[in-house]
Amino acid sequence: MTECTENDFLFKQVADSSFMERTAHIVKTKLQQECKSLLLLFFALISSLIYAQDTQGGIAGKVAMIDGQPLRAISVSLLGTNHQTLTDDDGNYKFTNLNAGQYTVKLQILGNKEIQLPVEVKGGETTSLDYQLTKENIQAIQEVVIMKNTNRFSKKESGFVARLPLKNLENPQVYNTVTKELFQEQVAVDLGSISKNVPGAGVPMIANQGRVTFRSRGFETEPNARNGVAGAAFSVIDPVNLERIEAIKGPSATLFGKSVASSYGGVYNRVTKKPYNGFGGEVGYVGGSWDYNRLTVDVNTPVNKDRTALFRLNAAGTFEKSFQDLGFTNSLAIAPSFSYQINDRMSLLLDVEFNQAKGTSVVRFNPYTGSNKTQSIADMKFPYYKNFLGDDLAYETQMMNIFAQLNYKVSENWTSQTIVSRARSTINGYISAINGKTDSTASAQVMVGTTSFIATNIQQNFIGDFHIGRFRNRMVVGLDYYNNSNHFDRYHTNTKVFNFVHPSADFRVNHNTIDALTATSVARRENNGDNTYAAYVSNVFNVTDQLMVMASLRVDRFQFKGVYDIATGEVKGGLSNSGTQTGPYGQTALSPKLGLVYEILKNKVSLFGNYMNGFNNVSGTDINGNTFKPEYANQLEFGVKGDLFNHRLVGTLSYYNIRVDNILRTNPDDINYSIQDGTQLSKGFEAEITANPFDGLNIVAGYAYNDSKFTNANPSVNGLRPALSGPANMFNFWVSYRIPQGKLKGLGIGGGGNMGSSSYQTNTQTAKVIIPSYTMLDLGIFYDQPKYRVGLKFDNITNEKAWSVRLTPQAPARFLGSVSLKF
Repeated sequence: MTECTENDFLFKQVADSSFMERTAHIVKTKLQQECKSLLLLFFALISSLIYAQDTQGGIAGKVAMIDGQPLRAISVSLLGTNHQTLTDDDGNYKFTNLNAGQYTVKLQILGNKEIQLPVEVKGGETTSLDYQLTKENIQAIQEVVIMKNTNRFSKKESGFVARLPLKNLENPQVYNTVTKELFQEQVAVDLGSISKNVPGAGVPMIANQGRVTFRSRGFETEPNARNGVAGAAFSVIDPVNLERIEAIKGPSATLFGKSVASSYGGVYNRVTKKPYNGFGGEVGYVGGSWDYNRLTVDVNTPVNKDRTALFRLNAAGTFEKSFQDLGFTNSLAIAPSFSYQINDRMSLLLDVEFNQAKGTSVVRFNPYTGSNKTQSIADMKFPYYKNFLGDDLAYETQMMNIFAQLNYKVSENWTSQTIVSRARSTINGYISAINGKTDSTASAQVMVGTTSFIATNIQQNFIGDFHIGRFRNRMVVGLDYYNNSNHFDRYHTNTKVFNFVHPSADFRVNHNTIDALTATSVARRENNGDNTYAAYVSNVFNVTDQLMVMASLRVDRFQFKGVYDIATGEVKGGLSNSGTQTGPYGQTALSPKLGLVYEILKNKVSLFGNYMNGFNNVSGTDINGNTFKPEYANQLEFGVKGDLFNHRLVGTLSYYNIRVDNILRTNPDDINYSIQDGTQLSKGFEAEITANPFDGLNIVAGYAYNDSKFTNANPSVNGLRPALSGPANMFNFWVSYRIPQGKLKGLGIGGGGNMGSSSYQTNTQTAKVIIPSYTMLDLGIFYDQPKYRVGLKFDNITNEKAWSVRLTPQAPARFLGSVSLKF
């Protein structure tokens, strides 16, 4: 039984072994068949890839201007396909994975004729196709040019100044530019520091809610233009998103209107950073004296695969204390921007600025002038380093500017440009000034409450570049709508008199003191607003290739809507200078502009002359009931512009004469009324150069002389220089050298300064308050590398005491250190 069982067991083993062998053979055969199939599929894929590489190729190239400078953000597409892209910062573009064959590359440049370039793509190769403009150094309307001259600080070309693709040498108007490269090297962290590079800007005046204003040709000018249109900001403006500042000189109402963007002295235009075709950015930190801390971020990235949609974000947070015993400012700025090349003819730019700040008012001192004498702020014993108002008397501001621009290429000769800009600023809290009562005592005046400003600007421009016969014309035809709406809900309080020469040790005005006074304070609770409707046309006519004539005209209709009294619910008018109450009113103004340019050396030296106009609407009536007309400012100017030695020497020399008419003055027969026959003259000379004598050395210098006076005015000021017009003589310079090559490439040192003659805060026949002359010197050391940048800056190294036109003390010697990481 045992033997039989063992035989059965052996039989089963043999049977099982045979089954396994057969199974293994079947599996092996199947695996061999599958492997053969996989190998065949693998070799087929490899063959197809090799075949595709042999039959597919690409196109790559660079687009440049006539002088070799790259054109960025130019639309490049392939006719008959869905392939489209934009050139990068260096003017480069690229298409890949194209089947071998014939293609046509199309370049679409706003302000230039469409360009079509045939090209053959060969399998396995990338065909090179570069293009350089054959006519001129054109600046397209959508700001497509990034200049890379050896002269780092000279970037004059602008599509905003004339709203036309004009070179600086072709433009009969004078304007100065301060580039991002310059104020980065100077570690200039605010608009006041940046403006020191503008001839004639003077010591910046900081208003009580943080906004900054400058002098221009004897008139106050605010940086309230943004990308060529109104972008008012009655608050702190952070420069983190600025590409450059354009100081456009002289009355400029013909193209910029009479809104807050323009004054008789000119326009300060803030040009913002635009997205570019690539990923990159930087993170930076600046720290320094008086607990100064600033963090900045700049990030740019394409949004889609074709790189036709681009996004950029700039942001900054700043915290600082005053150099005085009290005072601070904290701010946050966020500025996103988005651009989209919708198709080869249409592009869209969206740009937003958001600023939020909390701080205390800077000192604003209004001296006592009842003693009828000449005195200097330097001798008044008003404390330079003391602020009598506490840190709890702070204001909060919020600003948001929204900008949208749609460009559409209507034809080879015409481009449509539609712009919508909306600016909103609000101020809450305490805003202060100190008013002198005697030669040694003063009282604080504090405004408490809310103020808001909303401005809307809509423009439609048609920009053409065409020929009539053999004569070239560059023309802009535009419609402009501007709405301004203001809201006030605040109290004006005055504190008790205190001795500023010998103040008590514990004296300080705080919010409890002010809040207790509001019950008996004067209230301002009102809404007011106005609308402006305008049309303008400007044409640059080439008589010859070197002789150009500009003719421009604006028709402007202003409608003041009156003042709505919140307390009574009534609509009243504004107060005229005579004190006469007026209702809502409307005024129509014409603003012409003429210019002549002759390039005595083509693209190198030009002579120019201009007649420009500005105006300001005036409310009220005279003693006979006649409605006042707008004020008018008319400028005559001539000079020379140069751009020599391959951009190594760029400069402007000019003489101007501005006459303001229709100024109101007190009626000598009845002091309760005004008459409109006052005049003011402002004339002077300006010079500006940026030079790069040899690689590494850069020089920026400017000089401004201004002679202003009232020529037909009230007896108290007639024949005198207007107060607050700034110094008659101002000089600015910055010289820097950076090692151009070798192991220490990028290491540099720079120094500069600003000088101004004495000026007036008050200037009448009986009382004068003099602001002394000043000389403020700065020094900087920096090391700039592709991946990082570090810098040290010493401002006002001689500890000079200086005051703005509002008698605000300026900061003494200050140290700043900066570091930025680039990616």
